[in-house]
Amino acid sequence: MDQTNQRESKTFTDFLRRIFKKVLDGIGGFFNRLGIRPNVITTTGLIGNIIASVFIATGRLFWGGIIAMVMGPLDALDGTMARLRNESSRYGAFVDSVTDRYSEFAIYAGLLVYFIITGTWQDALLVFFAAMGSILVSYIRAKAESLNYSAKIGLFTRAERYLVLIPGIILGYPQISLWILAILSNLTAIQRFWHVRKQAKEDGDIKRRREDSKND
Repeated sequence: MDQTNQRESKTFTDFLRRIFKKVLDGIGGFFNRLGIRPNVITTTGLIGNIIASVFIATGRLFWGGIIAMVMGPLDALDGTMARLRNESSRYGAFVDSVTDRYSEFAIYAGLLVYFIITGTWQDALLVFFAAMGSILVSYIRAKAESLNYSAKIGLFTRAERYLVLIPGIILGYPQISLWILAILSNLTAIQRFWHVRKQAKEDGDIKRRREDSKND
């Protein structure tokens, strides 16, 4: 039996998808009827976040944050459209995940340039730790699932990071958001690491018991 499916947990992102499923289905169905393909939505989200990062890098935090906020729902919409079209695929999910990472790091890049220009190297370092936590949260899950473990847990998945980062940018206090992300994203990465470690230990115990029963 697939160990990953047995140990799969629900995240806040999954909760939001369930809550807004009807809304996303309605919008996704409308776009499908217009002939818009899911990959157009995916590309639009990526380009939009790159534009937002340019605004942020040049000090126009409010407008950069607004653009990033508008692009956020597209993260869920492209997958919804693919599902409604019966075109969901592993490769589509792969492309969606990759573009999501680029979108997220585009915003971090904008903040990094902004802080470098303003001369606050401490805040630039804060961007690094926030981005590092975001990378590790995604990487640990991907690596765990490639080894047939589950790591879909944690306090700060992408939805939580988005809900913390964007308001801080819009209100002009990105440092507050970055402190929260730098701490809680890395704690989430550690949480996922220990979750995988626990599964590995359980697998080892099961294997030993099976070997012992064969020797009896």
